[in-house]
Amino acid sequence: MAQVSVVKPRTSSRMHQLVDDYLMACRARGLAPATINNSYGFPLLSIFLPWCDENGIAGPEQLTSRTIDAFSVALQQRRGRSGEPISKFSVHAYARGVRGFLNWCTREGEQVAARPPLPRLPRRVLDVLDRQEIAQLEAAAPTERDRIIIRILGDCGLRAEELCSLRVDDVVRHDRQAYLHVFGKRGLERLVPVSPSLLRRIERYIRDVRRADDRQQRLFTSLRRGRSGDYEPLTRSGILQLIRHATERAEITKRVHTHLLRHSFITNALRAGMNPMIVARIAGHTSLRMLDQVYSHLNTNDTYEAMLRMLTDESPRR
Repeated sequence: MAQVSVVKPRTSSRMHQLVDDYLMACRARGLAPATINNSYGFPLLSIFLPWCDENGIAGPEQLTSRTIDAFSVALQQRRGRSGEPISKFSVHAYARGVRGFLNWCTREGEQVAARPPLPRLPRRVLDVLDRQEIAQLEAAAPTERDRIIIRILGDCGLRAEELCSLRVDDVVRHDRQAYLHVFGKRGLERLVPVSPSLLRRIERYIRDVRRADDRQQRLFTSLRRGRSGDYEPLTRSGILQLIRHATERAEITKRVHTHLLRHSFITNALRAGMNPMIVARIAGHTSLRMLDQVYSHLNTNDTYEAMLRMLTDESPRR
């Protein structure tokens, strides 16, 4: 689902006030601004409230099963910027955002008789990179900084914003083991294991390659000085750009981006038989629900091979 800007309707009603209060509650919970804007703000401010205004819905008590059915039909008939109908995944995401708001209204004592149903989604085919393709991508990167970034994304499953926020002192040793101290969504912290070989590369990069005059002590900075004269912290767009360039050099035809490397790490870990609870902890998921929903592309062959490795400590011969 493409990111879109939120346009707040000009008119006002009790429904508008409730939406404002709900979004304030989301901020108070510490949700990321991007999550509030895309998952809650846009469905409510740019889709749900305008529909309520057009249909004279001033409060949640007016949302009967019939009016909710009408909203669901309007949502399914909605078209994107290209003029094509929006996908079922977008319909599902927008309806989920409205349902979250109406559930909050119920907890606040409002009378809510109906909620939009969630459409059944087709099974997603998640394209990932195997370990060999990740190594191929890394080898195509022109600098050691870029190669280490690709290796961290592929071996540790960090989100782009988590990698950007890494500082030099976030590389920590503990009991002969090494970790990245990661600050994830909602301010949740976690320690992500780093292999000995990757640790040696990171420490050598800090010592011999990294720009030492970065005032913020970020682990990864730009290769050139910015307008301020300093080496500025690397941004999400900078990471995406370096991955795109490496993908072109490696002649990989898949659409590679930072989150694909995260998906690849989780998929490869699950296929290798790693405990899903450990995978979720490393990836920063607070529950196994995300793994169950997103990684349903793992098939019975993956399950069989993981079980065989556990019992015999070797993979089946092909």
